[in-house]
Amino acid sequence: MASDLPQQVLDALAQSDGPILTAEVFPSQPFTAIKGALDRLGSRELVIYEQRDREEAILTEEAQGIAQNGSHEAKVFEAVRKAVEGLKVTDLPGIVGKESARVGQGKALAGKWIKLDREKNTLRANTESIVDTTREQLQLIAKTKSHPEVKIINDLKKRKLLKMQKSITFKVSKGLKYTREFVKEETDLTADMLTSGAWRSVKLKPYNFRSKGASTPSGALHPLNKVRHEFRQIFFEMGFQEMPTNRFVETGFWNFDALFVPQQHPARDLQDTFYISDPARADKPGPDPAAHEKDSRLDYEQYWNDVREVHENGKFGSIGYRYPWKEDEALRLVLRTHTTSTSTYMLHKLANDPGPARYFSIDRVFRNESVDATHLAEFHQVEGVIADFGLTLGGLIGFMEVFFSKMGIHRLRFKPAYNPYTEPSMEIFGFHEGLNKWVEIGNSGMFRPEMLEPMGLPKDMRVYGWGLSLERPTMIKYGVNNIRELLGHKVDLNFVESNAAVRLEKD
Repeated sequence: MASDLPQQVLDALAQSDGPILTAEVFPSQPFTAIKGALDRLGSRELVIYEQRDREEAILTEEAQGIAQNGSHEAKVFEAVRKAVEGLKVTDLPGIVGKESARVGQGKALAGKWIKLDREKNTLRANTESIVDTTREQLQLIAKTKSHPEVKIINDLKKRKLLKMQKSITFKVSKGLKYTREFVKEETDLTADMLTSGAWRSVKLKPYNFRSKGASTPSGALHPLNKVRHEFRQIFFEMGFQEMPTNRFVETGFWNFDALFVPQQHPARDLQDTFYISDPARADKPGPDPAAHEKDSRLDYEQYWNDVREVHENGKFGSIGYRYPWKEDEALRLVLRTHTTSTSTYMLHKLANDPGPARYFSIDRVFRNESVDATHLAEFHQVEGVIADFGLTLGGLIGFMEVFFSKMGIHRLRFKPAYNPYTEPSMEIFGFHEGLNKWVEIGNSGMFRPEMLEPMGLPKDMRVYGWGLSLERPTMIKYGVNNIRELLGHKVDLNFVESNAAVRLEKD
């Protein structure tokens, strides 16, 4: 019994001249029982123990049969040896079994125990006796759980006769206060002990003031939420207003057309975008039923027609793309590919009362991408938008330097890029001190007049826009190399619970 195990350990040490191994003395006892008994004895300094881990070779069911009855090749040899005139190959399975015939014939021929008369298709013994090496090896492994020659272990594993299993054992020695008798210690001083006077003779267990308390289960914020919180604080410090981003499903109009993305753009292909099949088509854009009264004064029909015109024939000083714009394509429903669709919606509402504004959003977007260590089909986009009069490209660069410095990124480079709805456009690179190289950290630009003027915004109003993923800075801060370990079904809950809150550097 497990309750007698501490006494059994003390008895085993008394009968031994030195340390004992629990795997040899108590082979049938489970690990938890052994560990519990040693902890009890160790806390009283009766024993000293150390854990030893090793891999043990365990015989499979087939190997156990070989160890008991002989190997396949030995069975084949014995059957051939008994057949004085030789044994037909076709008769072998009926004597030794199909499996032994299939495996053993080749092994026996390779070991030159038997030979094959090809003309008569007959097997004959090539020696008087053999040594069944495989059986001997397996019998040794069954006793010792190992073999001195690694090659033999590997060969038997290839034949699927062995499987490796981790084994934990303890080396136990006598402690400073070793005694053969294990006296049970009382953990509580009861009223009965005080009344009867038994408290004078019982041994009370001393308090362990160094023991740690049990962990209290609690909830934990996901690392993405921790970094998201820091980003939100940066935006709020800089006077931004958070945009509502609860519309995961958007029309092609808000997601593409209103941003001056042509309907033939590769981003709108099925291999890049998730389209909704039911319902496949939405209504034309109109007032939000939950919007304030003043928002309903926006002329959505005019906005629709202006977007169509700027694509088909050009307008507001632009020659457009000059292609037949299709209404059905604009009304297809998609899982939004960026949160810029929300920025477009908010900028259109700003046309009610044009003036300086700062918006931001942090939410999930969807791309039809192959999943690997750095890409997922869904991720989070951090986006910022600034609308004002007299904005310039130099101002955008200066603002980016201030914004990213609050994240601890002080060395930036800007590279010209193309984007259908911003001109000029820039990729943003930051110097990664850990990797000692420049890495892309975001995209930015100034929204095109073809996007802004159909909304009804003044001609002299300019809008900055920039974005980056939430996952990349989170992976850098928490040392995650595979994005699938950060988001999705492979996330380790211990990773979520054990990581501290992140603090982005602030100037």
